[in-house]
Amino acid sequence: MRKEPDKSKELNTSIHLINDKLHFKGIVEDHIPLSIDYTAPLGDDLGYTSLELLLFSLSSCLGSALLIFLRKMKKTITGLEIHSKGIRKEEHPTGFKTILLEINLNSTDTTIDDLNKVLKLSEDTYCPVWSMLKGNVEINTKCTIIS
Repeated sequence: MRKEPDKSKELNTSIHLINDKLHFKGIVEDHIPLSIDYTAPLGDDLGYTSLELLLFSLSSCLGSALLIFLRKMKKTITGLEIHSKGIRKEEHPTGFKTILLEINLNSTDTTIDDLNKVLKLSEDTYCPVWSMLKGNVEINTKCTIIS
């Protein structure tokens, strides 16, 4: 019998791109899907902003940066999913000690080097949610390209 994780210690979210801008749909287990978007002109103002939900914010912020840079590189992007998992600290304050981001990119012309390059740019400079967490939370990424 598999033991289910203690929900107070681990949170899981998923987002996926649903339009040709930066509009994502986010899901937490069996809850009603959340709309996550950016303001115009990059987004369509159709949902929560990146700062309203921490794991969704990190995922949508990173996903947006990745899409902008890859599109500037003229890469063909047909889908993006980022699954995030946060593991909480045992002691107070019980914020996240570790976040794992699993990035699944659908593209026929993006290499893993391209993805790693824009991931590094996002982490170091362009993702403000990551910037706020950096130094306080260990953030790990796992990238997959599906052609």
